[in-house]
Amino acid sequence: LAGGIILGVALWLRHDSQTTNILYLQLGDKQAPNTFYVGIYILIAVGAVMMFVGFLGCYGAIQESQCLLGTFFTCLVILFACEVAAGIWGFVNKDQIAKDVKQFYDQAFQQALMADSETNNGKAVVKTFHETLDCCGPDNAIGAITPLWRDDLCPKKDIILKNFIESSNCHKKIDELFSGKLYLIGIAAIVVAVIMIFEMILSMVLCCGIRNSSVY
Repeated sequence: LAGGIILGVALWLRHDSQTTNILYLQLGDKQAPNTFYVGIYILIAVGAVMMFVGFLGCYGAIQESQCLLGTFFTCLVILFACEVAAGIWGFVNKDQIAKDVKQFYDQAFQQALMADSETNNGKAVVKTFHETLDCCGPDNAIGAITPLWRDDLCPKKDIILKNFIESSNCHKKIDELFSGKLYLIGIAAIVVAVIMIFEMILSMVLCCGIRNSSVY
């Protein structure tokens, strides 16, 4: 059940409309940074393997097989180690993920302002960011005054007021998007880790109990 829950959360994060709209963008020959998906794929793999290992542990307990319970324990240790490694990786790269996406947005924004040719898709990339995140412009003066003279990039007429009152620049929205998603991943990882620890303890207790009972 825990594996199924983790798998479901990971698949939801993987197919979330906001992240997929942004991370599948392409600016010329450059693809939007998708480092964020590394953590998602790890969660998907852990969830799927946990479901399989869970069946293995249940069958081993029913059959009172020390071999199956030992294999179950070994698999849990490996999964736990992978999860700890993924958690450390995510903590180290949590700021870098948003930074890379903001740099990609800034490049597209500059191209959208400086080039109007049809060969440049910077305008389309920027409009996707603005419509998906309900924001306009980067975190600087150019972004704040952009709606005054580029309605094609910021089509909403009330975006100027929002920029000054609510500070709805796209840098802030990108930070909020990925910090919220990484927060969910962190909660899921902690829940899985706690469940795994209890599973390892109980499987060893059961395995030792079967071994001791077999002596008599």
